[in-house]
Amino acid sequence: MCNLYSATSSVEAMRELFQVKPDMDRLGNAEPKTAIWPKYPGPVVRIAEDGERELVEMNWGFLTKNVSKKTGKELKPQAWNNARDDKVRTNGLWKSSFLKRRCLIPASSFREAKGKRPANDFWFAVKGDEPRPPFAMAGLWQPTPPALATSLDAPTGLSHTVVTTTANEIVRPVHPQRMVVILDPSDYETWLTGSKEEASALLRPYPSNKMEVVMEGVGILTDDVVNS
Repeated sequence: MCNLYSATSSVEAMRELFQVKPDMDRLGNAEPKTAIWPKYPGPVVRIAEDGERELVEMNWGFLTKNVSKKTGKELKPQAWNNARDDKVRTNGLWKSSFLKRRCLIPASSFREAKGKRPANDFWFAVKGDEPRPPFAMAGLWQPTPPALATSLDAPTGLSHTVVTTTANEIVRPVHPQRMVVILDPSDYETWLTGSKEEASALLRPYPSNKMEVVMEGVGILTDDVVNS
């Protein structure tokens, strides 16, 4: 289960990779993000109403109402930051977004932790001609429900979630069951605009020989990811 990733590429690099026109870039002078946690904002590529690709900021995690089982008191909204590939077509939280609102989530690496107290952090990236080249995780997005939109947990008014699939050979020793869905650039358009059958076919483990562990250690969470 992924609950931390980085997006350290420049806005210009993301526009180039994801073929976003300058006038469809809503990030402005956004700084690279070394750590994106659930409920916090990160860059997302979606299809705008005019059919063009748009680069916007969304908070990570579909928010749902959260009530204490003991007291019945309403708590801070719960953020669902991962959506399983075998449930996106049937689960009520994901189904509508899978059919109508798929997106690309720019990233440069993602973290999985192994063990507890202390946990060992493993940061994974795709291989390329440069260290930690930008890539896209398969995502879904939705407008944050009106009842939760005024919360400090949802300042953008938009939410995204990362789709996960079966872990491949490089991730499995750290997280035996799940990993994020990484999309090949040739599949970006299909994920964004293809049919549900075409999109479903892309929900598969990324080839492990195209990935690498870029950092490993206890407590490696933020600037260490890009300063190594």
